[in-house]
Amino acid sequence: MNRVLERYLPHSAVTPCFDLIRTHRVHLKVVNERMTRHGDYRLLPDGSHQITVNATPNPYRFLITLIHEIAHLVAFESYGRRIKPHGREWKHTFQHLMLPFLRPEIFPTSLLPLLAKHFRNPKASSSTDAHLAIALKEFDPPSDQSILIELPQGTVFRLKNGRTFKKGQRKVKRFQCVEIGSGRLYLFQPNAEVEVVK
Repeated sequence: MNRVLERYLPHSAVTPCFDLIRTHRVHLKVVNERMTRHGDYRLLPDGSHQITVNATPNPYRFLITLIHEIAHLVAFESYGRRIKPHGREWKHTFQHLMLPFLRPEIFPTSLLPLLAKHFRNPKASSSTDAHLAIALKEFDPPSDQSILIELPQGTVFRLKNGRTFKKGQRKVKRFQCVEIGSGRLYLFQPNAEVEVVK
């Protein structure tokens, strides 16, 4: 298991993560990247715990996702299965589990202030924290994807599913964009990864 974790986690996080996995008897599956989610937790019919995390070359995103999913398991065991998946019990558990990892030996110092702010009130996904998501993207390998907030208004862009949109004005936190084919309006997070249409 340590060899698997070494491929995906910051070096100093491998042993404490392995200890959490062993303590909570987690069956960890690392899978090809899914567009809809970074990871998930399931209680299997035999009573064992399965956590699935997307394979990513970004060790900091992998670590946050792994602890996020372990927090689901620990929160359900501590507070019962009737709690909201991302309610206050989960938030408290996630904060508690993540705190030992918020150190310069594990995360780059450029990320630590953003992580400290994020974990005051963690969201259901780190992707919805635009500032943190953009900072984490700096540690991804180069790609042909652009970040929506960095594109000028009026830019035409394509999603991975092939749908094309035109970037409009910002509405509070998100951008209002028009789908080219249908003319319908959609709201996009500022950190959405898109492909600019030439």
